[in-house]
Amino acid sequence: MKTFCFALQHLTRINIYKGDFDEAAFGRAAVYFPLVGLLLGVLLALAQMLFSYFFSEPLVAGLLVVLMVIMTGGMHLDGFMDTVDGVFSGRPRDKKLEIMRDSRVGAFGVLALVCLLLLKYNVFLTVSSPLIYQSILLAVILSRWSMVYAIACFPYARREGLGTLYNRYTGRRELLWATTGTAIMVVIIAWMAGLILLLTAWGWVHLMGSRLTGDLGGLTGDIYGATAETTELFIYLAVFPLYTYWAWLFSNPWL
Repeated sequence: MKTFCFALQHLTRINIYKGDFDEAAFGRAAVYFPLVGLLLGVLLALAQMLFSYFFSEPLVAGLLVVLMVIMTGGMHLDGFMDTVDGVFSGRPRDKKLEIMRDSRVGAFGVLALVCLLLLKYNVFLTVSSPLIYQSILLAVILSRWSMVYAIACFPYARREGLGTLYNRYTGRRELLWATTGTAIMVVIIAWMAGLILLLTAWGWVHLMGSRLTGDLGGLTGDIYGATAETTELFIYLAVFPLYTYWAWLFSNPWL
């Protein structure tokens, strides 16, 4: 329970654990990231359903973007901006890591954030129900799973920071449990399309992790956040062609 609480308070603004800090429990909390993603997805889907009764579609889309920022505290967005600033700075490795640690945000990061939120807004505006509910659940669950894969399968680039605890305590066993739970959830939500999108998320995070590890010597906490944000958007966008041409993949014959 303590481990789940650490996962919940690290990925959301929900803070229900008031006890002492436990290094091992915190480090293993990544195993519950997909479950926290499910919780976020359910809350976002319920909000979409509620907002639709009172507001126009463009306003609903904007409210969903804002609500997701509020529920997560914008933590991953901050990591996304820092990663863009550092990786696209064109500087040597050490300088890139220094830029990513800087609390100030550069022009590249701001532009990337605008593009990211604009694309999410248009996804919420364009996708109609009931596909929007499946899309939200799949994107948020798989994006949180992607962080588990990044933590377990790639080295950490720094010698200090909370990310070192994840890297120390989250290994292949935690990844196996997280992946098994994720596979079950996405199959229930979208049948075979869920598994295809899980493989899509794996391909993206593996490519991203490999490229950045080669460039920086490992990943950082900021990159974990960037992984979540980019994977979430990538899944939203992948749903479009998959549903357009193979809609039957989303229909679970057992439900």
